[in-house]
Amino acid sequence: MDPSVAIPIPGWPVYWYGILIMLGVMSAGYVASLEAQRRGENPEIVSDGIVWVLLLGVVGARLYHVFSSPNDGTNSGWAYYSQNPLAILDLRNGGLGIFGGLAGGILGVIIVIKRARRSLWRWFDCIVPGVLLAQSIARWGNFANQELYGGPTGSSWWGITIDAARRTNTGRINFQDLQAYPLETRFHPTFFYESAWNFAGFVLMMWASRRFERWLRTGDLAGIYFIWYGLGRLWTEMLFRPDAWTIGALPTAAWVSLGSLAFGLGVLLVNHALARGRRPAVA
Repeated sequence: MDPSVAIPIPGWPVYWYGILIMLGVMSAGYVASLEAQRRGENPEIVSDGIVWVLLLGVVGARLYHVFSSPNDGTNSGWAYYSQNPLAILDLRNGGLGIFGGLAGGILGVIIVIKRARRSLWRWFDCIVPGVLLAQSIARWGNFANQELYGGPTGSSWWGITIDAARRTNTGRINFQDLQAYPLETRFHPTFFYESAWNFAGFVLMMWASRRFERWLRTGDLAGIYFIWYGLGRLWTEMLFRPDAWTIGALPTAAWVSLGSLAFGLGVLLVNHALARGRRPAVA
């Protein structure tokens, strides 16, 4: 039985990845509702708007996968999808890209909050802790799929083993070469590193938003989120993803991570520059 399948329904199997994504979305919605209520906002906005956020998040995640995946000869990459455009709609084939999901989800949040005529940055602060929790949960779908792993650890005990058929084989590296990488080879579980990093960020944000509430300005948590996630993803991409698709000298996701870092720093700098000038925070 395929280990990535949770419920083997003929013709339409239910995958662990999908279940974990939905569990993550529900967890994020629950945390956002709690934070909204704590900050004096209407928590029903979360339940009313979550469909928009989820729909646009999936669209963005799929498009990011389509355009950013390496053209490695498999059913992936723009070279494949440009010749098979209907395959873009088949979410059972290929994957989803987290940065595209974030972009689509952010667009969904903007639509929902603007329609509700509420403070966008205040709501971002309500949402981002739960987003980190959702990302931490959903990353375990990569474990079921035997994907998002890094290079060999060189250890006999640390790391995960990957079935030969599910290993990466690109023009630059071939982990399917069993002479160079025997079946017992252990690879860096980058999904776990990112999951642990995101969960730590969730705990840190929930604590800091209460402990330092007097000093935090509206929008600060959103800025911290982009910095935190950008750092974690940059770390895993640079250290443990020798198979990643690159633009120039860096993996594509590393460039996006640097952009995330810069944006988060910009939010904090602008926010606190305005505070020193005795003007309102970002709104």
